[in-house]
Amino acid sequence: MDKVGIIALGRYLPDRVLTNADLEKLVETSDEWIISRTGIKERRVAADGELTSHMAIAAAQDALKGSSVKAEDIEAIFVATVTPDSAFPSVACLVQKAIGAKKAFAYDISAACSGFLFAMITARQFIAGGMVKNALVIAADRFTSIIDWKDRNTCVLFGDGAGAAVLARVKKGGILSDYMIADGEGAPLMGVVPDKIRTPFDQSLDTARLPWITMNGQELFKNAVPGMAEAVRIAAEKAGISVADISCVVPHQANERIIASVAKRAGVDKEKFFINIHKYGNISAASAAVALSEAVEQGRIKKGDIVALVVFGAGLVAAANIIEWSY
Repeated sequence: MDKVGIIALGRYLPDRVLTNADLEKLVETSDEWIISRTGIKERRVAADGELTSHMAIAAAQDALKGSSVKAEDIEAIFVATVTPDSAFPSVACLVQKAIGAKKAFAYDISAACSGFLFAMITARQFIAGGMVKNALVIAADRFTSIIDWKDRNTCVLFGDGAGAAVLARVKKGGILSDYMIADGEGAPLMGVVPDKIRTPFDQSLDTARLPWITMNGQELFKNAVPGMAEAVRIAAEKAGISVADISCVVPHQANERIIASVAKRAGVDKEKFFINIHKYGNISAASAAVALSEAVEQGRIKKGDIVALVVFGAGLVAAANIIEWSY
């Protein structure tokens, strides 16, 4: 039986670059402090008026350029984001219109930094179940729109961008296993929660103040490392392989120290991990999607390689899968 695999990838990063030197002018921090604690040197910031949908559309178009599937033949669109242009319509529907995917159903998925894999696993099930022949999966976030630029603990971490993948049935290779988990007990560790909830019929506020990210970094670190390492181990076991068989690991790009700790705990050589956090920071759901696209483009992933994707995000939510690369 044919497996489901990724047949094309794409990405989009805004042109505007925000360096650590730029942040030194905004908050009390330094290039050395940021690099030593996170590994981040710069990040991308959306232009004025550039929304999540714009980045998602650009990433989708980039993926479709390298795909045998045309936009008009796409049957499903899933967009992973926690920074949609609006509560509704969904970003996915805006993408559907923009690329002319008239056959596709479309909706958004909210799983924070784990969104790309949650969306990809969802797409795989639709294809494997026979409901659709293909799917366009996009991860896009404009995290800089929900950052408190006076908070040096969070403003140095995040950036904007989008990544995309086209999934379809493949004759050889493809996705070998998936794993997902959630732990709502850790929900208070990171969130974007308004300090005042509008009540029915309350007209005292003309607009609601946009809340900022709040985060308990130390506790997230303690949860992310075992969570990601365990996800890789379980996904490998479900695929019937050893972690030693993995050629490349593409992790969520949250913090280089987290990645190093995950490698050690999972028993995978850190040299096998693809890291681009120094260029983009944490792009939330888009981090793993953009990293995967770059890893393939740079030849770090080749046809026949065993690849592990692993992510962790607010919720708390984590996911991993094992792929035998098929192109």
